[in-house]
Amino acid sequence: MAKSPMNVPRFAAVDAARAARTLSEVREARLAGQRARVAPRPVIEQSWERVLRSGVDPEHGFRAGLLSPDEVRRRREESPLRDVLPVLREGLLSVADVAHHIMVVADGEGRVLWREGCSPVLRKADGLGFELGADWREDVVGTNGVGTSAVVRRPVQVFAGEHFVRSHTTWTCAGAPITDPRDGRLLGVVDVSGPLETMHPATLAWVDSVAKLAEARLRELHLSALERLRAVAAPVLARLGGRAAVVDEDGWTAAVTGMPYTNRIALPKSLSPGRRWLPALGLCSVEPLSGGWLVRTLDAAAEPLPPGATRIVLDVTRPRRWSVTVSGGAGSWSHELSPRHAELLYLLAVQRGGRSAAGLAQDVFGDPARTVTVRAEMSRVRRYLGGLLEHRPYRFSEDAEVEVLLPDDPKDLLPYSSAPAVTGVRTTDSVPCPPRP
Repeated sequence: MAKSPMNVPRFAAVDAARAARTLSEVREARLAGQRARVAPRPVIEQSWERVLRSGVDPEHGFRAGLLSPDEVRRRREESPLRDVLPVLREGLLSVADVAHHIMVVADGEGRVLWREGCSPVLRKADGLGFELGADWREDVVGTNGVGTSAVVRRPVQVFAGEHFVRSHTTWTCAGAPITDPRDGRLLGVVDVSGPLETMHPATLAWVDSVAKLAEARLRELHLSALERLRAVAAPVLARLGGRAAVVDEDGWTAAVTGMPYTNRIALPKSLSPGRRWLPALGLCSVEPLSGGWLVRTLDAAAEPLPPGATRIVLDVTRPRRWSVTVSGGAGSWSHELSPRHAELLYLLAVQRGGRSAAGLAQDVFGDPARTVTVRAEMSRVRRYLGGLLEHRPYRFSEDAEVEVLLPDDPKDLLPYSSAPAVTGVRTTDSVPCPPRP
């Protein structure tokens, strides 16, 4: 009968080589269907059972195809983890480099998006397939600090022979999940890894504490976003009677009027303007606001908004002071635009049929291959325009009336823009206006 699981961190801290040999014996016995002198830790044994069912080859493993550099960049741009990279770097990198570790950040699908630290260790990681864009899910590469931590949703240290695939048994890693404080969704895993001799019993607690700091930073960013939404909501709600709430895109409440305050209102996954049934409130009128939604219960709302009742005005008359203003049944709000967003919205306004990512890349960069940059920028635009901006192709909602305020002289249209589709207009005698919907 196998003995109780050994205390791997303590054993390895005293004699790493002996601990590695013992764990190798445990691994070999388990794979052979035999009883080992020492039982594997429960978190490792359960992982091995899952991996055996998934069919991972313990002797050779399997390497899924790497993501392309463009796809890695796209995922980085869209990942909330990019907002906490400074926290992770400050908390982990300086010590990791000295201790001959590397820091790895993977997304919720186990794909490696960032990898930094000791150069020789990075090269060793390359030999294991621990590269940018690699898939390190547990059911793909076996028990490891990234994939196993993502499955069990808690910090996990995997030492030497606790890895399922033989080539990984010269490695040690400690990973901790990072979850979205808004909805508990797994955003990814931060992991500190290195060769066997770099193992330290305190590594797991260290990585876990930094992951918690990252989650705290995400909470701060969310609260700041709610404060900004509250400032937008105040004048809107002041004009309304009845029951209404302003919530962010995840349903977190910024402000209410005529109804009790609740932290969050459950929203459907793909919310769009119009009449919608919400479980907490019943039939409601939903309108987009900058960074969120205005939700009015039906008894507080006026008659249903007719098609075209939402009006979008894109003002590109003044250099460096471009803006978009949205007007609806509850009033209006404005958002100041960056140069790139002004270009994109102008191009969509004059091409109401819509443009694909490749089409916009051609319009803006003269290169249809630069779709990653376009998608990242359009993702940011949709954070404040919400359902008023559709995709596949990108276009303004058919129910919205779009107006563009243009400079008197075509040469003054977005004068700092180098986008081919804009510079071409500046050389003509007139600037195209959007067609009426």
